[in-house]
Amino acid sequence: MKHSVRNYPIFAVAGIFALSVAAPAASPPMNVRGTIAQVDGNTIDIKERDGGVAKIHLADNAKIVSVAKASLSDIKPGSFIGTAATPGTDGKLQAIEVHIFPESMRGTGEGNRAWDLTPKSSMTNGMAAPKSSMTNGTVAQENNKVNGVEGNNVTVNFNGGTKIVTVTSDTKVVTLVPGDRSELKPNAKIFIPAATRTPDGALEANRVTVGKDGIPPPM
Repeated sequence: MKHSVRNYPIFAVAGIFALSVAAPAASPPMNVRGTIAQVDGNTIDIKERDGGVAKIHLADNAKIVSVAKASLSDIKPGSFIGTAATPGTDGKLQAIEVHIFPESMRGTGEGNRAWDLTPKSSMTNGMAAPKSSMTNGTVAQENNKVNGVEGNNVTVNFNGGTKIVTVTSDTKVVTLVPGDRSELKPNAKIFIPAATRTPDGALEANRVTVGKDGIPPPM
C-alpha cells in the first residue's frame, strides 16, 4: 500500500505533462498585406507580397475601412494618428507612413510596438501633441509648406509614453474613412491587421483596410 501511495505524485505529474502537450499554444495574431485575388462571400484570397496566397475569413461584423489621400497639413494637434517608422541615424523615428484615424476609431491600437512593415520598424498610435509640444509647428502649416516638407518632428502621446516621429516629404500620409464590402474586389490592395488563426487553421479577420482610387494602405 505504501508503494502505490508513493507513486501518486508521479502519476499526477505525468497527467499534467500530458495535458500540456495536448493543448497547443495559440498562434499569435498576424498582419496580412497584399492584393485581393478572389472574393467568395466572407472568404477572401489574398496574394501576399512574397507571392504566397492567404485565405481570410471575414467575421460577419468585420469593420471595413478604406484610405483616402491626405497631406501633412491634415495632421492637427489632437488628431489620433498611427505611424509606422524606423529608427534614424540620429535616434529619432523616421515616419514611413502616417494614417489619420476618424473620431470613431480614436484609441484604436494605442501604444508603441514592434511592426512588420520593414526591418526594425515600429508602430505608434496616439494623439498628435499640441503646438507647444511639437517641433517646427504643426507639421506643415506653420512652415507655409504643404508638400516637400522635411525635418518636421511630431510628438505622439499615448497611454504610457511619448514618441517623437520625423515626417519627411517621402512619408506617405493617408486618412482612414468608413468603407463597405463592395470595395473588396479583385486587384484591390488590402491590409488586414491582427488576423487570428482558427482551430481549423484558417485566418479570421474582424477589420480590413482596403485601398481606394489607386491609393494602397501604406501601413
